[in-house]
Amino acid sequence: MAVYKVKVATGSILAAGTSNSISITLVGSRGESRQTTVSLYLLPGKEKDLTVSCEQDLGPIILIRLHKKRLFLEDAWFCNDVCVVAPDGTLYHFPCYQWLEGTTTVELREGSGKKLADDQLDILKEHRRKELEARKEAYQWKSFAEGWPHCLKVDSVEELDSNSQFSSMRSTNFTGVLLFQKASYLLSGFLLRRTSWTSLDEMRSIFSRTQGRDIVPEYVAKHWQEDDFFGYQFLNGNNPIIIRRCETLPAKFPVTAEMVAGSLRGDTNLGKEMQEGRIFIVDYELLEDIPAGTIHGRQQYVAAPLCLLHQGTDGLLRPIAIQLSQTPGPNSPIFFPSDAEWDWLLAKTWVRNADFYSHQLLTHLLRTHLFAEVFAIATLRQLPACHPLFKLLIPHFHFTFHINTLARTVLISPDGIIAKASGVTYEGLKLIVQRGLEQVTYTSLCFPDDIQHRGMAHIPNYLYRDDGMSLWEVVKSFVSGIVAFYYQEDAAVSGDTELQAWVMEIFTNGFLGRSSSGIPSSLQTVAELNKFLTMVVFTCSVQHAAVNNGQYDLGTFLPNNPSSMRQPPPMTKGKAFLQSFLETVPEVDTTASIVVALILLSSRLNDVTLLGHYPEERFTEAEPRRLIRTFQAQLKEIQDRIEERNYSTSLRYNYMNPMETENSISI
Repeated sequence: MAVYKVKVATGSILAAGTSNSISITLVGSRGESRQTTVSLYLLPGKEKDLTVSCEQDLGPIILIRLHKKRLFLEDAWFCNDVCVVAPDGTLYHFPCYQWLEGTTTVELREGSGKKLADDQLDILKEHRRKELEARKEAYQWKSFAEGWPHCLKVDSVEELDSNSQFSSMRSTNFTGVLLFQKASYLLSGFLLRRTSWTSLDEMRSIFSRTQGRDIVPEYVAKHWQEDDFFGYQFLNGNNPIIIRRCETLPAKFPVTAEMVAGSLRGDTNLGKEMQEGRIFIVDYELLEDIPAGTIHGRQQYVAAPLCLLHQGTDGLLRPIAIQLSQTPGPNSPIFFPSDAEWDWLLAKTWVRNADFYSHQLLTHLLRTHLFAEVFAIATLRQLPACHPLFKLLIPHFHFTFHINTLARTVLISPDGIIAKASGVTYEGLKLIVQRGLEQVTYTSLCFPDDIQHRGMAHIPNYLYRDDGMSLWEVVKSFVSGIVAFYYQEDAAVSGDTELQAWVMEIFTNGFLGRSSSGIPSSLQTVAELNKFLTMVVFTCSVQHAAVNNGQYDLGTFLPNNPSSMRQPPPMTKGKAFLQSFLETVPEVDTTASIVVALILLSSRLNDVTLLGHYPEERFTEAEPRRLIRTFQAQLKEIQDRIEERNYSTSLRYNYMNPMETENSISI
């Protein structure tokens, strides 16, 4: 008689326990146990001890089967893990961390990745085949829009399985925040009973509220007209990836040294300033000829501006020339700081409007949310739960399916907030993302490469770069440690068929097989794997935090972040005044709708897992656990440096603070 001691742990999350029948089967290299009842009632956060008796020793335990049987009513169960102690004292650990629903059987592989004999490998080969077969059936691809990355084949959050949905706590919190903010801001719009604003002070009084949080919209409302703050946002605002060093002016932007001599403080040698790396450009070319829509039946307008900026001797970045179209000529004047106050301010506001589209649809939606979903689907379809890279990556996809499905139904659907409260049509929205994907490169997704490629390695006050480089390096160090533990040589990488299928699926469904992007379709070396995994983890955590967390701070004051423009771009100078400005920026209720969305997207909800925290102990070996502790210590050092820097500044940059960075895209 062989007796095995078994400990089954139920998750501590709300409703994790069950009143359904749970039983277990042990599978060893020399046979299986009988199906043994665990319990008919399991409580959240509790462990259940039992023994499994067998007529003979089962040999090394390879996997277990958990059986859930629905009794009178369905009662889902969340299992954390199962530990088994063999008669010889050997401990086996089986991570689970998933919901079991209905009458079902789930197979779990032992988590340590111990070297197995050939007969054991045969058993596991069949287990992996069945697991991936079931996953591919459960997680299928679909095309949301032509030229977009593919996404999960669901139409609503109700179609997601329990492992992909928000937890009960998060769902309740999310709904509460949404209802409160929507009621508050729509009431503000209703009480005004006007379509246009009467003054700038009116905007400040309504939309520069702190909501009881440590935020900076008051600073924005006070400084939004200043050139210094306008330039600052290209470095440390919501869209810090669009600016690049300008070494040669494009022909479509015919700025001369004489035109900007005043802004260069008398130095008319514009070419020299370019050579010395003090001239920068922002080009919204992707917005050219994007169809503009209507709001309340009134035509809106979209521009595709270019903006030239100069770094002064004080290190600050300031705009020195703005052209509101891609085609120079008499009807497309170039605006300068020396122009009349409202001409220059209106030109800058058109740039901010273009930046709204660029940020929301490309930098935020495409480059973080949509790519993260691609990474998640490919991981679930191609990597079994026992694969070390599955264990590494799966925490970085937590809640991503839920928030992205909500985005497709609430924000970017034909009747969604972005489509209804911005100046582009729904077709225009889809076209912007399509164009954006065509220009995505592997270089642009890998943080250090992108900084170098854009010529932004040395400009001062680029806190996004400074914090991002620190975080990229610690993520890379952590990822490289995990890879080194499981892949001792390049041949182990090139020979991992599951890994290769994963990369190919990302290349095919995320980047639509476009080889010109430089996105790899296979990985042949340990170094290549380290870089690719670092990019995935960084995108799903740090990069999303950088472009998401400041949306309320920097976007809630209307003139700094207009979602639409109600008048066409000016074709001449000298006709802009306060009244024409107020008649150009979005209406009251349009602004209210956008602000509701920004508050929600920037909210810190309950049930958050911060970067570097892995409450689900999927790695059972000592080395990965040591690497996690080191990772957490390095993140704490970065957090301390950021908080020390922020302590002495009036405009703190905190969006990449590890204490503000979630492990995954969940908001």
